[in-house]
Amino acid sequence: MASSSQSVFNVFVYGSLLADDIVRALLKRVPPSNPAILHNYHRFSIKGRVYPAILPVENKRVNGKVLLDISVPELNILDAFEDVEYERTTVDVSLMDSSKTLQVETYVWVNNRDPDLHGEWDFEEWEVLHKRDFLKMTMEFSEEMELPESKTRVATYESFYAQEENKSKP
Repeated sequence: MASSSQSVFNVFVYGSLLADDIVRALLKRVPPSNPAILHNYHRFSIKGRVYPAILPVENKRVNGKVLLDISVPELNILDAFEDVEYERTTVDVSLMDSSKTLQVETYVWVNNRDPDLHGEWDFEEWEVLHKRDFLKMTMEFSEEMELPESKTRVATYESFYAQEENKSKP
């Protein structure tokens, strides 16, 4: 986990964590935030998933926000939530309200040759189509984390969405 001696971190988020209620379900609070832009990255949709991935792509940009003053235990929760599919990386973002540059942590998709990455992920569309179920899954994950034998986020995601699929079948 975090081997740094820092006591607080700033984390750039660009997908489901743009929604305050998802952040609240995970961290039990909504930290202060600033809108920001991550340059030279692209936010992809992932086939079969409702959340996005980012990878470095020249001359592209990802709009998101920086969650400020994230504690080490909170960063550990975010690391667990992002699971093995993402790697926490330090990047520079431009704050939209001041155009200052800030060094932050963010989660970059591990498989940079993933054939399931495509197009552009759309937060507004996600909010309408997937946020309600994703929030339920996140709450389940958060409760699971309290247990000694907790599942990974990927396992929680896959079992949750399998249950949802079975409910919708006639």
